[in-house]
Amino acid sequence: MKLRFAAVLLLPCGLAHAEPRLTQNDFGGVGLLQTPTARMSPAGELSVNANRTDPYSRYSFVLQPFDWLEGAFRYTAITNRRYGPESLSGSQSYKDKAVDLKLRLWQESYWAPDVALGFRDVGGTGLFSSEFLVASKRYDDFDFSAGIAWGYLGNRGDFENPAGWVDDRFKTRPDLKGTGDVNTSAYFRGRPSFFGGVSYQTPWDRLSLKLEYEGNDYKNEPKDNLIKQDSPINLGAVFKVTDSLDFNAAWERGNTAMFGLTFHTNFASRKAPAKTYDPPAEPLPARAPAIAMDQVNWPDVSRRLQENAGYKVERISQRGSELIVYGEQGKYFYSPKAVGRASRILDNSVNQDIDWFTLVNKRYDLPLEETSVPRQTFREVLNNQEPLQALHRTTEINPAMPHNEKTLYTEARDPLSYGAGLGFKQNVGGPDGFLYQFSLDLDAEYRFNRNTWWSGLLSTNLLNNFDNFKYDGPSGLPRVRTDLRKYLTTSEVTMPLFQFNHAEQLDKDLYGMVYGGYLESMFAGVGGEVLFRPAVQRWSIGADLNYVRQRDFDQGFGLRDYSVVTGHITGYTDLPFDTLAAVSVGRYLAGDWGTTVDLSREFSNGVRFGAWATVTTASSADYGEGSFDKGLYLSIPFDELMSVSTMRRANLVWSPLTRDGGAKLNRSFQLHSMTDSRDNDMFYRNFGKITE
Repeated sequence: MKLRFAAVLLLPCGLAHAEPRLTQNDFGGVGLLQTPTARMSPAGELSVNANRTDPYSRYSFVLQPFDWLEGAFRYTAITNRRYGPESLSGSQSYKDKAVDLKLRLWQESYWAPDVALGFRDVGGTGLFSSEFLVASKRYDDFDFSAGIAWGYLGNRGDFENPAGWVDDRFKTRPDLKGTGDVNTSAYFRGRPSFFGGVSYQTPWDRLSLKLEYEGNDYKNEPKDNLIKQDSPINLGAVFKVTDSLDFNAAWERGNTAMFGLTFHTNFASRKAPAKTYDPPAEPLPARAPAIAMDQVNWPDVSRRLQENAGYKVERISQRGSELIVYGEQGKYFYSPKAVGRASRILDNSVNQDIDWFTLVNKRYDLPLEETSVPRQTFREVLNNQEPLQALHRTTEINPAMPHNEKTLYTEARDPLSYGAGLGFKQNVGGPDGFLYQFSLDLDAEYRFNRNTWWSGLLSTNLLNNFDNFKYDGPSGLPRVRTDLRKYLTTSEVTMPLFQFNHAEQLDKDLYGMVYGGYLESMFAGVGGEVLFRPAVQRWSIGADLNYVRQRDFDQGFGLRDYSVVTGHITGYTDLPFDTLAAVSVGRYLAGDWGTTVDLSREFSNGVRFGAWATVTTASSADYGEGSFDKGLYLSIPFDELMSVSTMRRANLVWSPLTRDGGAKLNRSFQLHSMTDSRDNDMFYRNFGKITE
């Protein structure tokens, strides 16, 4: 996983919660201490938790993609148990990874409580697996919860399983093998227990108190841990240090202290930092310049469009009273902001014969969409003579089409671009502990013409502890991903990318691309992709086909013997609640065939929470621990984190295990993301930025 430096910083921001405050439990997720509640954070919430309750150290990332769905990824260090033999992992403690889910079934009303159904450790080893049904009801400053749990949370086994009356198999819970499967065969089986508690918001708004009764008696702990419980009653407190930082403390089991920290922010409601390093938008003139169109200083207009509005101009044309700018907008994540700034520049530059400004956005010469702004209405809105809604109604977004027009100016191409940034890689949860690397990344791009280009990336190690990386996971498949250690430790200087590309618009809604070279850190080869994406439609379909060979471990120009043909047919569709579904069917890098389902929620600011699962023809034995590929991810526009506008993203991925089954080629350029601006929902959701 690689991300720019700004992506690893969670900047504090204000967030107002309803009272009593919603706080995290020890495992991660809204709750009391050891137990969950039915409460949910607001959609868009991200929480990062760390706490210690001997012998467990827990670290969790909790995402709230919807008001009714909570997902968590957790690392647990069992510090009094070693990962394995000293020859394998030295003195490294055992690490467990898990994925949790909680769904709200019923929302609180005057008489009825919140009700939620939850699953712990559904995608990990199953050491802490549990299922629960819980209800929560608020009364003034008190929030009461009560529930029933199976598995780890209900290990006391207070009563017979009611489902046993239907089927005897529900009376006993099978032992889990620690395979990382979803463990559906164990769901709601065995003797359950009650749990519950109350949180109290004190008159001091920084302090909340918690009391709970837990259903675990600690007599069946993972790894045969002998843990003494003097009392099932736990007491705790949460102190709000800042709006984004909580300090947690508790007395649990009647004999053990817990301390923890929670960092949290809400990407749906938070305000991005002010763009203090952006150039100010040009002010509008009192009146349009009285200058003939053939006397306009078009090179200066082109320069200002790039520096102030982010448009790398290809050409500028006129059709009647419409001025058309063709170019690639590469600076502003919010396209209305770029369109508004470009309209100001054009209004400052051309005479009153022009009534419309049209910006045709391209990506590697692929015409995507054209946005037309009525000049007079735009001026009236900026001068507070008309409401923003008037401009919203009259601004047009259409598929980019050829026009009969007069070319006024053509910009000479600047073929070479380059940059530098800080890279970060991490690997955690294996017998080698937490591994990291900071690197200096140099990237460059050379355009032979507007739709044929070369891209390269050179990465130089700055700081790492990969000398502790000694473990290769077992696999019954070709080692297409589990040789990760060798790729990370063989060379101080690597070349993750060295790729040639050519893209074309094949028809009005059909795009194509061919590419070849060193496509990612582990594979080189050639391939092609096509995408059918109708304008203003909420679906698209694409296909890619690739022949690739495995690269040498030093990530230079050398190749290894293993080769494979891989590719997928992928359908994309928008679902309700701003959800995107992507379903891929095809052949993976290890030669296995299967399907990947990816579901994600994108907020109006572009932040995306998502999850995926892949099932292939690889048997569980060949795949190894985990049985199939799955994980959670968070994609954050750098624009949300920085004081300068940018279109870059940070992608954070949490996967329980690295395995060879279900592994896809990690291509840097994909037509679906390259043509994202054909979906105009994002434009209209952020239309107000056209005046910034």
